[in-house]
Amino acid sequence: MSTIDQTITLPGANYARTAMTRRRLAIMTIVVSIGFAVIGAKLVQLGTVETTTTIEGQEISEIEASRPAILDRNGLEMAVDLRVPSLYAEPRRIIDVEEAVTALRSVLPDLDPTWLRNRLTGDKGFVWVQRELTPNIRDQVMGLGIPGIDFLTESRRFYPGGVEASHVLGTVNIDSQGIAGIESDLDDSGVAALQAAGIARGQALQAVRLTIDMRVQHAMYVELVDAIKRYQSIAGAGVMLDARTGEILAMVSLPDFDPNVPASALEEGRFNRITAGNFELGSVVKTVSFAAALDSGAVTLNDSFDARFPVRFGRFAINDFRGEGRILTVPEIFRYSSNVGTIQIVQQMGKDNYRAFFSRVGFDKPIVTELPEMAAPNVPAEFSEVVAATASFGHGFSISPLHMARALAAFVNGGNLLQPTFYPRTETVALTMATRVISEETSAILRQLLRFNAMQGSGSRMNRIAMGYRVGGKTGTAEKVVNGRYGAKKNLNVFVTAFPMEDPQYVMLILLDEAEPENPQSGNTAGWNAGEVSGRIIAKVAPMLGVAPAPTPDLDAAIIAAMTRPLTAAPLVAGEQP
Repeated sequence: MSTIDQTITLPGANYARTAMTRRRLAIMTIVVSIGFAVIGAKLVQLGTVETTTTIEGQEISEIEASRPAILDRNGLEMAVDLRVPSLYAEPRRIIDVEEAVTALRSVLPDLDPTWLRNRLTGDKGFVWVQRELTPNIRDQVMGLGIPGIDFLTESRRFYPGGVEASHVLGTVNIDSQGIAGIESDLDDSGVAALQAAGIARGQALQAVRLTIDMRVQHAMYVELVDAIKRYQSIAGAGVMLDARTGEILAMVSLPDFDPNVPASALEEGRFNRITAGNFELGSVVKTVSFAAALDSGAVTLNDSFDARFPVRFGRFAINDFRGEGRILTVPEIFRYSSNVGTIQIVQQMGKDNYRAFFSRVGFDKPIVTELPEMAAPNVPAEFSEVVAATASFGHGFSISPLHMARALAAFVNGGNLLQPTFYPRTETVALTMATRVISEETSAILRQLLRFNAMQGSGSRMNRIAMGYRVGGKTGTAEKVVNGRYGAKKNLNVFVTAFPMEDPQYVMLILLDEAEPENPQSGNTAGWNAGEVSGRIIAKVAPMLGVAPAPTPDLDAAIIAAMTRPLTAAPLVAGEQP
């Protein structure tokens, strides 16, 4: 080939190579652009779609969720969240299982080696190893440098008051889910849904305020613990209500449990006796009998009844405990807690009207509060003459103590039956939901009877201990049913009280199960134990609640004079010895 030919062909080859290079660059540019586009689209997708990583079926958002703090009516913390580390593993990332087991047990020696080895073996993404550890343990484990081992921060529920309000608050399980009390109600009210949605993080939920006053709660708790020791009782309980709003200021049930140790709630006898227990409450029910009869107009304070002889039903006879053995006025029947007189009062209004009054005060339906723990009352659908007679003094049917406390509030607040609640509300709101069960006039009479009984009747020991506060009350000493029979010297002692009687703001019920005499000179009826406990609690909490002692000798003297008038008229019902 000549020199001229080489000169002619070289520019053509250079041009071809340049064109090929440009084509390759264009192709590479397109490929890289497509790659970046795919990566960008994936990043956008990952940025807009929330991952649903789970640990043993529970999403991370739920594990990291918080619960709202629970406060008492004065802002005192009753339940709060603490942030704690929990150890988990990713078995598919663990290189040497035996090495990991040995290293972890050097920090957590209580872990069973076989269990831990099985836990760390396999291709699972996440498994719990141990939950709710201390920051110090977390630092030690992290210092081991084991691949596939890490921590999540959980919320652990803490109850600063310990056992004192356990039956009100309830508790939560290891997954921070409410399983009893107010904690369960919070979940039902939406907290569980917020946790599942991943919204309830970082303790951002608004605190929940209850009607409980921890000062009153503490005083009631301390006195009931003392009472169980003092009177050798097997159980005790108490509740205090605001008589104007239905708000529950204190509720104690012993034996109790520690909400910081949820398993303790499963021990025998740890149920809420105030809301979930049904009892024959004894003579405190006479306040119901008097309210029904007086409000019906069948009986007045000026009437009197023959209490000299037992009331007989066939071969059965009902008598008084240490009866007066004479004709008694209506106030005296209340003062001496006469079974015979109370039966005749109920007979005067009729068994059907008496049973209808039980429905009016809600004794035949469960009381629905914010607590899931409740019991349906056991009240016969119809009353025979015998059932009405025994029911008049608190036997033959069973209700919760909260039923009785709510009824007492209605009897002293002017006649309005309120719905008990653990969440604050005003008196105006409470009245919009109230049901009138007796007239204001009947309520005024019952306040006088309760005050009269505190001064000169079975509530006199409580009245002396309460140190000048104008209190009223009624005892109830009910024989317990043992093996289907009453007796065996086992009593359920109950005392109901209201204060201050010139304008009742609070009602309280105290219950002691199988109380024994404090000393050989003491009795074991309710006035000697449940009544004294009531007096001690009132003496402590009345100043906290802004109730001052109110010595009113003229007013009290007028009540005594009205209730102890001479018997000048023949009794409405005259009985003769059969």
